[in-house]
Amino acid sequence: MRFSKMHGIGNDYIFINSCIEKVDNPGLLAKMLSDRHFYIGSDGLVLIGASNAADFSMRIFNPDGSEAEMCGNAVRCVGKYVYDKGLHNKDCVAIETLAGIKHLELDIKKGKVVQVRVNMGIPVLDPKMIPVNIQGNAVIDYPLEVQGQTYYITTVSMGNPHCVIFTGKLSQLPAEAAWISSNAIFPNRTNVEFVTVRAKDEIELLVYERGAGETLACGTGACASFYAARIKGLVGDTVKAKLKGGTLYLEQVGDSIFMTGPAQLSYEGEY
Repeated sequence: MRFSKMHGIGNDYIFINSCIEKVDNPGLLAKMLSDRHFYIGSDGLVLIGASNAADFSMRIFNPDGSEAEMCGNAVRCVGKYVYDKGLHNKDCVAIETLAGIKHLELDIKKGKVVQVRVNMGIPVLDPKMIPVNIQGNAVIDYPLEVQGQTYYITTVSMGNPHCVIFTGKLSQLPAEAAWISSNAIFPNRTNVEFVTVRAKDEIELLVYERGAGETLACGTGACASFYAARIKGLVGDTVKAKLKGGTLYLEQVGDSIFMTGPAQLSYEGEY
């Protein structure tokens, strides 16, 4: 089975072309191959396939075997994969995901994709759509007690659920992040972002991804954090989001969030 190891600012995945390779149990394969000690090691497995609604499809499986709706860093890498391998010859590509079709603009240098701009869609605040079991039209600065600590949470969906927590100090991811992720108010669990606003055009965040734990970056998490900061009046309509693995550039155009960032090939191999 041929695979490509790729990453977007350190958020790394194993990519397999499922049009060529047969994958019978992707959840189990993701659990095995994502092990960093005995196998390839990654933040998950991505299957690139055919689509009747877009140019290609993308399915994402976390290291615990669960399937995710969307990943901003992975979808940029899919854009690079299909162009660099000659599967697509245009500088724009549509990718079908469980969170809808994402439209990508490819920045190509010397015949290779180096950066990708993605229309990440319209953020959702409706608790029923995220989902989060709290009444109201939106969850903004809701006090959630976890392990004896009170965290003020803002919940956003970018096609997948996010719990954003603003803090004035950001040094390491709190241990409570795992408990927040699996809290009973989140029926499908949630991704968790701890965010510091550095300036009107800059945020910094640490990420806990459901099914994966702490990762170096999360594209949807950066978008959710940006939008949460926007609705609270903390930032303008463009920001750079600094994560452990690097920087993403975010902007709101109309109701939609656009994300720009690099996509890189680490290596290719055969399992």
